[in-house]
Amino acid sequence: MQMKTTYFSLTGLTLTLLFLVFLFSGCSTIKPPKGVNAQTYTIETTGYCSCGKCCGWKRNWMFRPVYSSGPNKGKRKEVGITASGTKARRGILAADTSIFPFGTIMEIPGFGYGIVEDRGGAIKGYKVDIFFPKHKEALNWGRQSLKVKVWKPKK
Repeated sequence: MQMKTTYFSLTGLTLTLLFLVFLFSGCSTIKPPKGVNAQTYTIETTGYCSCGKCCGWKRNWMFRPVYSSGPNKGKRKEVGITASGTKARRGILAADTSIFPFGTIMEIPGFGYGIVEDRGGAIKGYKVDIFFPKHKEALNWGRQSLKVKVWKPKK
């Protein structure tokens, strides 16, 4: 009987470890291009998630997500879809695309690698929003001014 308990404990521990590796490896698939030198910028970083508070949406009277303000106020909102059309996931960054176009790769200290695939109305200049799957994680990141390595895509 003791043997089964130990076996199930080890199996549970193994599954938990695999889940954590999977959870935190979201940005491990994002790598900088080889043979291209990075530029370093001081960038103000903040966190965001796909909730209405972070992304400016609310539910209408039919419980459908709609934009809560701006030029699209009241129009249908695709929750969790970035401005470039991809699904939001760990490693996705929102930036001012006139400075950091879609496809720009960044190495952010304390976070890892990310790729610009989103933009936001309040993101102007040298600011980057980092996507987190949970609102609490985004809040925990806070606002940090960091030296970030940047690889812009070739034009």
